[in-house]
Order: sequence, then structure tokens, then C-alpha cells
Amino acid sequence: MPIQKGDFILVHYTGRVKETSETFDTTIEETAKKERLYKEGETYEPKLVVVGEGWMLKTLDESLTSLEVGKTTSIEIPPEKAFGHRDPEKVRLVPLRRLTARGITPQLGMHLEVDGKHATVRTMGAGRVQLDFNPPLAGKTLVYEVTIQKKLETKEEKIAALIHRRLPAADIKKFNLETSEAEAVVNVPEEAFYVEGLQLAKRGIATDIQKFFPEITTVKFVEVFKRREAGGAQP
Repeated sequence: MPIQKGDFILVHYTGRVKETSETFDTTIEETAKKERLYKEGETYEPKLVVVGEGWMLKTLDESLTSLEVGKTTSIEIPPEKAFGHRDPEKVRLVPLRRLTARGITPQLGMHLEVDGKHATVRTMGAGRVQLDFNPPLAGKTLVYEVTIQKKLETKEEKIAALIHRRLPAADIKKFNLETSEAEAVVNVPEEAFYVEGLQLAKRGIATDIQKFFPEITTVKFVEVFKRREAGGAQP
């Protein structure tokens, strides 16, 4: 069946700038390493997308309904449907001392925050720094290579994917999930007890489950702490 709005799918993608062939984003570890985008601790795997929820660039999200599972498709997105055209008025010169006074040592290409706005350092010289407040990809045509790896069908695998989205560092296979008509019980494995931001993630998971499965009115998280034997390893 074709992909429809509301479907849960797992997507691999790589985004490049058409004009330069520069890769700026990918879900594929091998590509990330090859293009020097790899970040230690980052999870490289197919990304969960609920079609139409805006979890991807809008034009890319809208294109998903025309794709087939398992088939790689190239999608070209012009600037006006991506990050907009460059606005010359968003490029400003600021005194270098204004930045250094804040503990910032600017370098070419550096991304920083000034007055609550994100900027890129474009040029430096004569005690002044040129800051570009346009989005880094503004004015560029983007080309995405997209492959829908899988369409999730059952409630259990959809909920498991929602959990993994919030807790990517934990092994989702070790979570035991029990669902009934109005309740979901998530048994959290011990290895996830100490994941940073666990409590916030649980709140997000509960919100996600109740949003996509409104019949579920209660979400429970079960964490069982077992007494360790004397001399056993301590967490």
C-alpha cells in the first residue's frame, strides 16, 4: 500500500547541497564518517517519521507519500521551499571586542549565538567580524537521497519506536511493553535507569503515546530495583 499521512515509517536519508555536493546531514554512519560529519555518541540508524507531523523539512515530509518502501529516491528542494533565500540585511559587521568581552573567540565558519540569535562567522579583519544571521543553508538548493526502510504496522512496534525516539541510547529490545485497550505499561530495563534525562523522556513518551493512540488513557513506567548480592558490582 502507498505511504499515507499518519503512517509510521523508518527512513534513511542523506542531504546534500546541489551547488557544491557538500553533505550536511545523514542518518547513515558510513556516510557520516566519509563526509567527516560523524559525531561520537550520535545514533546513526533509520529515523522514525510519522508522515505529516513535521518531523522533517516540510517539503520533504510532503514528498514521502509518493515514495515506495525499499526504493531510494532523490528529492530536490529549491531554496524557497527549504530555508529561504539569503537576506543581505541579515549580514552585519560587529566589533571583535564585543565578542571577546563575552568570552567568544571567533573563527571563520564558526557558529555562535549573539543576542539570542544564531550566526555564522563569515570574515574577520581590522578588528571587526562579519556575522551572517541567515540560516546556514539559506539560498541553497537541497538534494535528499531518501529510502523508506520499513513501514510500521502494529501498535506495539509503533510504541516501541516512539520510546526509542526519546531514548536512543537505550536498547529498545530490552524494554518490555504491555498494552491493553486503555493502558500501556512500559517495563524499563535497569540499564536505562541512569540515562541522562530519563524522567523528561518518560514524560515525552507518555505524551507521544497518548497523542497517537488516544484510546490509551494511562501510561505506566515500571522500574524494578533488585537487591544485589554481597560483593556484586555497584552501579
